[in-house]
Amino acid sequence: MSKKNIALVTGGFTGEYVISVASAKTGEKYIDRSKYNVYKIVIDRQKWVCETEDGQEIPVDRSDFTLTIGENLIKFDAVLMILHGSPGEDGKLQSYFDMLGIPYTSCDAATSALTMNKRFTVAVANFGGIKTAKSLHIFKSHPLSIEAILNELTLPVFVKPNSGGSSIGMSRVEKPEDLAAALERGFKEDDQLLVEQFIKGREFTVGVMRTRSEIVVLPIIEIRPKKAFFDFEAKYEGASEELIPAPIDETQANILRGAASKVYQILNCRGIVRIDFIWNEADDQPYMLEVNTVPGQTDASLVPQMVREHGWTMTEFYSRQLEEII
Repeated sequence: MSKKNIALVTGGFTGEYVISVASAKTGEKYIDRSKYNVYKIVIDRQKWVCETEDGQEIPVDRSDFTLTIGENLIKFDAVLMILHGSPGEDGKLQSYFDMLGIPYTSCDAATSALTMNKRFTVAVANFGGIKTAKSLHIFKSHPLSIEAILNELTLPVFVKPNSGGSSIGMSRVEKPEDLAAALERGFKEDDQLLVEQFIKGREFTVGVMRTRSEIVVLPIIEIRPKKAFFDFEAKYEGASEELIPAPIDETQANILRGAASKVYQILNCRGIVRIDFIWNEADDQPYMLEVNTVPGQTDASLVPQMVREHGWTMTEFYSRQLEEII
């Protein structure tokens, strides 16, 4: 059987570019080369290129997403999506590949666009019966006053770029006088913000993916940030304690697994998705925080930890994703 040509797509238009490239190194390392020919495609605002092992950059023909290497025309059988943020996590590339008829490992265009918008995600999840924190959706073009925000929400609150990832531009606000600076910081990353009521409780994250036979819920991780919240430094620079399997009883674990599986199905997800929850001390229930449809896959990331705890190799993990779509 001939090998399939796989485009490992990485890069992006946002501050998550560096994480995308680091995650792609994991994919390059572990994809089964006995089954797949792997081409790393790096996308940014200036160019789309295939980066070769000897350092060459070969332009991608964007009209049909092909490469010409020497006298050989390379057509792709599938895309392994490892591009965080826009255009790989917001539906733009998904729509492009749909038009070309090239299958890809991430959620489809509609789900990707929805889940990139934190406010819309929690609204749809809540409509489906998933508990979420009280929040406000604020626009840079017509922002709410500090007074209006504090009339609706009680401090502390989190201020998050509505379409951002990796906690870039995110702030936890404890005092009224700090809210304006947090809004300003958030608006540097996005024209829309989510201001979310703080929930006291334990933080958990759950990986979910679909194989041909079932929805697989990977082992739960408890996140214990050493800082005030699970920010960029906590995620990628070791400023958190990550406990796997999470030290919770089986009743709690089953509730979290059920909630994660339900979110995955409500949002019509595909591929590997990581869903973050906080277990609310007030009512002893999990509340969904956000959904990551192209989760980080660096050595410091959570999904590789879940995969190995589940008993899979990373090679098996990538093979299962590709076998699902080819």
